[in-house]
This record gives sequence, structure tokens and C-alpha cells, in this order.
Amino acid sequence: MRLFCAALIASPLPVFAQALNCSSAQTQVEMTGCAARAYEAADGDLNDAYKLARSAVRSWDAAQPGLEPSNEVMLRDAQRAWLPFRDKACAAESTMARGGSMQNMIYYICLERLTRQRTEDLRIMGEVN
Repeated sequence: MRLFCAALIASPLPVFAQALNCSSAQTQVEMTGCAARAYEAADGDLNDAYKLARSAVRSWDAAQPGLEPSNEVMLRDAQRAWLPFRDKACAAESTMARGGSMQNMIYYICLERLTRQRTEDLRIMGEVN
């Protein structure tokens, strides 16, 4: 599924070669492209929030040296576990349109939603010092 979605985004379809007008997307291809674009933006925000949280937990580790596992390792492991969970949860959610033209759009919408939720969790963690 992810490979197909990645191929769809990377494909040389004319709609992706042109600027998408996501405020008035009309076709399923445009709506899917816009959903993918929104997810990519959310993913960038997630990476920023993860860096913020990582910085915070490093300071916690510095204040309490010798903890095993360290706060940083626990955060890293949690993030590594969350990513495949998110992807599988969204793949399952997208099956409401399995085989249909909306399936990829639903997948991207789910990815964006769960990514934004996780971003907020990481921001909260990163702001607690």
C-alpha cells in the first residue's frame, strides 16, 4: 500500500506536474494529491516536534545521569513503535474504500490526522522543562 501511494505521488501524472489548487480540488486525483501534500506538511511538523522533545529528554537525562534506559532511548523507541502503528492503523482505516479511487485519499487523511495528534503530544513533551 505504501509503495503504491509513494508511486502515485512520484508518478509523472500531469496533475502532479502542475500546481495543485487544494482549496478547490475537483477530481479524485487532485483530492488525493492534496491529501498527500497535507500529510507531508504534517510529517515535517512532526519531525520538528520530535527534535524539540528529544532536546527536552536529553536535558532530563543530564539532570539524572545513569538512568537505564535513558529518557532519550525511551522516546526514540516509542517513536519507532508509533510509526508502524500509525501506518498500519491508516491502512486498516482506508479499507473502508478498499479497491476504490478514494482509498489512497483516506489513507493520507488518516496519516495526517494521526501525525498531527502525535505532533501535539511531542510538543507538550518538548515544552515541559
